[in-house]
Amino acid sequence: MSANHVEVVPLSVHTGAQINGVDLRDPLSESEVAAIRAALLKWKVVFFRDQEMNHEQHVALSRQFGDPTPGHVVFGGDPAHPEIYSIAKFRKANSKRGTMPLRPWSGWHTDITAAINPPWASILRGVTVPPYGGDTFWTNLAAAYEALSEPMKAWLDTLHGEHAYEPPTGSKDSKDYDEVVSKSKLVSVHPLVRVHPETGEKVLYVSPSFLRRIPDLSPQESHHVLEMLWEHSVLPEYTIRFKWEPGSVAFWDNRSTAHLAPRDIFDIDFDRQFYRVTLNGDVPKGVDGKLSEAISGKVIQAV
Repeated sequence: MSANHVEVVPLSVHTGAQINGVDLRDPLSESEVAAIRAALLKWKVVFFRDQEMNHEQHVALSRQFGDPTPGHVVFGGDPAHPEIYSIAKFRKANSKRGTMPLRPWSGWHTDITAAINPPWASILRGVTVPPYGGDTFWTNLAAAYEALSEPMKAWLDTLHGEHAYEPPTGSKDSKDYDEVVSKSKLVSVHPLVRVHPETGEKVLYVSPSFLRRIPDLSPQESHHVLEMLWEHSVLPEYTIRFKWEPGSVAFWDNRSTAHLAPRDIFDIDFDRQFYRVTLNGDVPKGVDGKLSEAISGKVIQAV
């Protein structure tokens, strides 16, 4: 697929494409924006190489595709650039015991699904990139849904999942993490299968790090169903593994993907510094046309 000089190179059967022929540091033309958005909707995550940007250029790029959120809904953003959220190897959290280091990774997840209107997209740029390690995975949740049996699809279409932003069980950082997130508690009930607002695709809306239970089922049933869905949704045929380089940019659709941040970087001495902008999203809609329900927390407002 191409539009003028834009080249879109698929990287796997279902997920991921590299886009060549554009300079993200300059304003994009209408045709370039349209070509990138079309590729994003088809391939769910798109990648760019050699795009060394500053914060201003990163924010300007993001605004061509939507309204940025104020950094991270829980942790905030950069004081000078509120749209920018730093994703460093370690971050600092202010707690009663002083400033504590926290590991930011949270396993397979879709960004901030505990909110009633999760960000619809994320744009992440690599600045300080280790020479090896630190790869990120994405999975196509629309392809995962489509591969299910028809009886399973019909049943899942009727179910909902409760998503919560809370400390990961058993984490050594849980006490400090809890102090940070307690002021911004987020809990929402989303359809287990959401309808993509642009493509009309049905998407298996499972985010392992935030999805806690299926309220419609007993605790035991919920546990086993979720384990099955998580295992299914990250099968290799739906995923892409991306090796970062300085200046690499990843742009993904949160409405149809989940991603896995790397944990191997904690086993090497190299630093890693990335920056992210997320774009304000809509309230998910189920197959029955009903919208998600907020249990705790406010709607994310754009900046």
